[in-house]
Amino acid sequence: MRNPLIQRGGPPVSLNVRAARWGALAVAIGALIFAWPLATGYLEGRGAAQDLAARADRAIAAGQGADALGAGRAALLLQVQDPGFHDHSGVDVSTPGAGITTVTQSLAKRIGFDDFQPGWAKLRQTGLALGYESGMTKDQIFALWLETVEMGRIDGAWRIGFFDASERLFGRPPSALNDSEFADLVARLIAPARMSDAAARAVRSDRIRRLWAGGCAPLDHSDVWLEGCA
Repeated sequence: MRNPLIQRGGPPVSLNVRAARWGALAVAIGALIFAWPLATGYLEGRGAAQDLAARADRAIAAGQGADALGAGRAALLLQVQDPGFHDHSGVDVSTPGAGITTVTQSLAKRIGFDDFQPGWAKLRQTGLALGYESGMTKDQIFALWLETVEMGRIDGAWRIGFFDASERLFGRPPSALNDSEFADLVARLIAPARMSDAAARAVRSDRIRRLWAGGCAPLDHSDVWLEGCA
């Protein structure tokens, strides 16, 4: 009987070696599955960056960029929403309070998808974010995010845009709001549907103001709800 561990016409190959080869193939296929949406998303994001940058420049020129929020207000907003924004390249896996979605990934979710569904789409979302970061400035990305961010239900309708929400809620631009009013706007960003409720928003706003005052800090990278400020 032929030895099953001997391949006819070649050197002996153990079952362990065969298993290792199949394992390596499986790993390579798995890596390709993960890399494909990242790579295609990156190329798509990079390709769209020029037109998006022009759109962002128009928003900035119209007084709806970071500076138009008021002195120091952009930094306060990012302290809550994406504290590592100016240091990362679209993805942040370590900054306390950053969570799994940066401002750039949030932008990609809204303008890069017709119907974003959690799961594999997160890989393409991340690729898009990396592509945007490679072709736009931080100011441009932030301006587009402010223009497209969901703000929840205001006056009976679902509203889009940070500046628009400020005018509809308070009748004034963000730069003219007091700190409590500005915190109320920022509180809506994490979960617009949930934060349309005044009681839930009051809890969130209180935590935000404590963070801004330096009285607390996020517990870890995943602490987007600011439990460290509870």
